[in-house]
Amino acid sequence: MGGYLGDVRDYLDVNGDLVLDLLAQHLVLALVPVLIALLVSIPLGYLAVRYEWLYHPLLNLSSLLYAIPSLALFVLLPGIIGTRILDEINIVIALSIYSVALLVRTVADGLRSVDAAVTQAATAMGYRRVRRLLTVELPIATPVIFAGLRVATVSNISLVSVGALIGIGGLGQLFTRGFQLFYSVPIVIGLVLSITLALLADLLLVLTQRGLTPWTRAGATR
Repeated sequence: MGGYLGDVRDYLDVNGDLVLDLLAQHLVLALVPVLIALLVSIPLGYLAVRYEWLYHPLLNLSSLLYAIPSLALFVLLPGIIGTRILDEINIVIALSIYSVALLVRTVADGLRSVDAAVTQAATAMGYRRVRRLLTVELPIATPVIFAGLRVATVSNISLVSVGALIGIGGLGQLFTRGFQLFYSVPIVIGLVLSITLALLADLLLVLTQRGLTPWTRAGATR
């Protein structure tokens, strides 16, 4: 075991800068689509709740989009939007699509979980639609939305690695390099870093949610 750890240290001594660059790329490619998807999913989820006839079509469409194989989407996007096959924007757009597919349902379900009496009380107090959404409905729906955010974030951190098969994939490039060289050290390093990144991102989201919803902790301690 000590010899293998020595191989890991030797690899990092030589390729440490490359690993850090791939880690940074992985982080950007995984998290930027989540932020984009959240900004897109909030109005879409609101529309699905506001106009009941949109609810099932939007959710069915999101399920259909999420069913598209990731590698196929990575390969097809350049031909659809006119980018180069090795352009990082392909990964960002593809993962944004997957994240929207996950988050639209979560946002809609979170908003639907808000008690009608609460929204009626806010309306009676003079809250207009946008203000009521931003200051009443979304805060109450936050726990449900963050559950979807956690799934989307961890899923994206995993899916970014698939992009390595077309030459872009953050830590996934360590996997392809290891397989090409029949050398397990970069594969193990990439795997450990990917898992650690997913755990830290999930923990950060949990802590952020707790900070944004202190009333949930107060209710749990009663």
